[in-house]
Amino acid sequence: MRIFNKPFLVVAGLISIQLVSCKNFSAKQTWHKGNLHTHSLWSDGDDFPEMIIQWYKDNDYQFIALSDHNTIGDSEFWYEIREREVKNKTLEKYQNRFGDWVETKMDSGKTLVRLKTFEEFRSKLQVPDSFLVIKSEEVTSSFEKKPIHINVTNIVEKIDPIRGTSVLDVMQRTLDSVHEQRKRLKTPMFAHINHPNFGYGISADDLKQLNGERFFEVYNGHPAVNNEGDDMHIDTETMWDLVNIHYLNEGKPLLFGIATDDSHRYHSFSSEDSNSGRGWVMVNCKKLATEDIISAMEKGDFYASTGVHLKKLFTDKKQIEIEVDPEFGVIYEIIFIGYQKEAEDVVELKKVIGKSASYTFQKEDVFVRVRINSDAKKDNPIIKDETKKAWTQPLLVE
Repeated sequence: MRIFNKPFLVVAGLISIQLVSCKNFSAKQTWHKGNLHTHSLWSDGDDFPEMIIQWYKDNDYQFIALSDHNTIGDSEFWYEIREREVKNKTLEKYQNRFGDWVETKMDSGKTLVRLKTFEEFRSKLQVPDSFLVIKSEEVTSSFEKKPIHINVTNIVEKIDPIRGTSVLDVMQRTLDSVHEQRKRLKTPMFAHINHPNFGYGISADDLKQLNGERFFEVYNGHPAVNNEGDDMHIDTETMWDLVNIHYLNEGKPLLFGIATDDSHRYHSFSSEDSNSGRGWVMVNCKKLATEDIISAMEKGDFYASTGVHLKKLFTDKKQIEIEVDPEFGVIYEIIFIGYQKEAEDVVELKKVIGKSASYTFQKEDVFVRVRINSDAKKDNPIIKDETKKAWTQPLLVE
């Protein structure tokens, strides 16, 4: 029986004790907020990279990755100002904020603006120990009109769209390219599967057969990605569980779930626009550096959120403890979900209405996950009555 689609329910991630020790989730935790899926005028976003990055910087994020489609922003590109930009006053806003930094020219009566390269806008906006700008690409492929989008965080060399014989083949070959680049260049980087329910291009069965994938989007803030599924397709959270049960039985590392904005629109704001500020990750690491962020995430030392913040997340071999950093007047529900020996599905282990909760592992438990729900409505939701949530990562207890 699936229990997590009920109103006000809380489901969660799994934290492998082999990967996440009690030392990692100690009393002294340093959480860094970041978004790993963002678009600019380098592809199909509607604003300049610096304007987008500045928004995240001004809104208490500690890191951001611009992940434009099939580009890493390393070439000379003069963008033509069109009717959309005139209507949105995109160039005017850019010039007002960045002044002489902005480069323009006229060509055949058209206004062109040079898009700054990644190295240029990173050097302009990154602040040591305070705000980090990470290089990324959304490798955008397809198979028989099914979209297959995979982000690569901290990429060095552009990866071209992959052609293959199936959805699985395209995904696997893309992941193999990431792993090859990481090994060859000795640079930490990771891939994550984007919005599997976008166009219903990627199924749970596709994900189950992958080798070497550690991350996928359990939540994506774009209004067209179908996080909740439909009558014919499961939601992404159920997909996460099914894949992890399979990975466990196959001896593969568990899959971690992230939340992202997938932002494209920065001048109009509605449930029909892909806006900023809808989903993010909170990463626990002492130093704000790309390699430390990646290392912590690969250990599962992070949680995904759409608005709920945690004050404490502690695990050891006996239990998991969670404490919410509460908003005034908000009611929180914490549900511990577990996969147990000889079971076919996950079950609800414990539910607490409150700001803190703990769960002591039982001998039947194989993995435990937690989702924190709230009755706080999101300011700019993608679905009606969407409320703020958070997900921890998979916790293997056996």
